[in-house]
Amino acid sequence: MAGWKQAAQTFGGERFNLRKLHDLKVRKQNYIETTNRRAAFEILSDDENINRTWENIIENIKTPATDSLGLHELKQYKPWFDEECLGFLYQRKQAKMQWLQDPSKSNLDNLNNVRRDVSRHFRNKRRHI
Repeated sequence: MAGWKQAAQTFGGERFNLRKLHDLKVRKQNYIETTNRRAAFEILSDDENINRTWENIIENIKTPATDSLGLHELKQYKPWFDEECLGFLYQRKQAKMQWLQDPSKSNLDNLNNVRRDVSRHFRNKRRHI
């Protein structure tokens, strides 16, 4: 279902701000603009013009939606993974390799401690950036 919801929000690679549809004025404006464009549109029945007809249909849907709803602005990506995180991953890998070579209780405890420390570090890193 998640794929369907996402596909409903995107159209031609653009995401519209669908939250504006909660406002009755915006919803009516979008409906009126789409209806007016659809009424003015002449459907061409020639098979040669099918690509042009399809482009016109897409344009007649996208333009009013862009005008009344606007585009959804994505959040800016904030990179938090750095050299320190790479060091923690290397440390976890070494602890796992040590445990695989000698599956003793002490190596297992060491691996679990390292995993806990790495997870805590990553969680704190994501929270504070």
